[in-house]
Amino acid sequence: MAKEPARVLVTGAAGQIGYALVPMIARGVMLGLDQPVILHMLDIPPAAEALNGVKMELVDAAFPLLKGVVATTDVVEACTGVNYAVMVGGFPRKEGMERKDVMTKNVSIYKSQASALEKHAAANCKVLVVANPANTNALILKEFAPSIPEKNITCLTRLDHNRALGQISERLNVQVSDVKNAIIWGNHSSTQYPDVNHATVGGKPVRELVADDEWLNGEFIKTVQQRGAAIIKARKLSSALSAASSACDHIRDWVLGTPEGTWVSMGVYSDGSYNVPAGLIYSFPVTCANGEWKIVQGLSIDEFSRKKLDLTAEELSEEKALAYSCLS
Repeated sequence: MAKEPARVLVTGAAGQIGYALVPMIARGVMLGLDQPVILHMLDIPPAAEALNGVKMELVDAAFPLLKGVVATTDVVEACTGVNYAVMVGGFPRKEGMERKDVMTKNVSIYKSQASALEKHAAANCKVLVVANPANTNALILKEFAPSIPEKNITCLTRLDHNRALGQISERLNVQVSDVKNAIIWGNHSSTQYPDVNHATVGGKPVRELVADDEWLNGEFIKTVQQRGAAIIKARKLSSALSAASSACDHIRDWVLGTPEGTWVSMGVYSDGSYNVPAGLIYSFPVTCANGEWKIVQGLSIDEFSRKKLDLTAEELSEEKALAYSCLS
């Protein structure tokens, strides 16, 4: 029997990431090839015409799984009845802006969108925040949508996770699908910690295969941390297709499950695991089954890693304090 269409919200849908993301969702990349979708696209009034152009293209592409498109600048209309919300829209930091200025703008955006999701989204709506600062935007959203369970509010670190897999695959000249169980700890920022201490290729430890601790503890980490900036330098635009693709990976694994013996990285609400302060949205290794994520427990953390985990937690605690100061 055909499934009921799932309603998927994409905010900032006329932007670069949105433009790359909506056709992937309409093709079944996010929710599976048997899941019809209705796309809800939200953007700001100055982008209304461009948004309508994206809607026209979606119609022109004649996607069999796409059962409807809502393109709007009205946050209530956009959020009504949605089962999944991918929050791509945000206020980007511009030259000469202080972090607090950016945070103030994003706090007000996420406050109003959270309130609309709280009142109008479907009961078990799953939320993925992509717009930076992603972890802290997700925390603000959680604050203003108290009826959405905290386990349903996540942020995107899968892009960083996939970047780490890509770097290892290039270094070892192996298929990226053979690289398993890298981890991104912490913030989706340059303090994140890409950790390969538990990663494998064909069942063998990555650290043994690479056999170059200096590279793994230095250049590899830096490359993953700063990949976004490297792409901006090369393209003169920020990562779009890779961000869209990893957003699909994040939700697909969350909804359909991670393969046995494999974990992925997701920014989720900390419960104090690995001595990370509770109450932060922090990237952990997780497994997913039946639409629920679970933090992988019991992984050994060496001294080098411990310092990295703490450093990124400190930055997130500072961001949280800054965001909350913008609320007062």
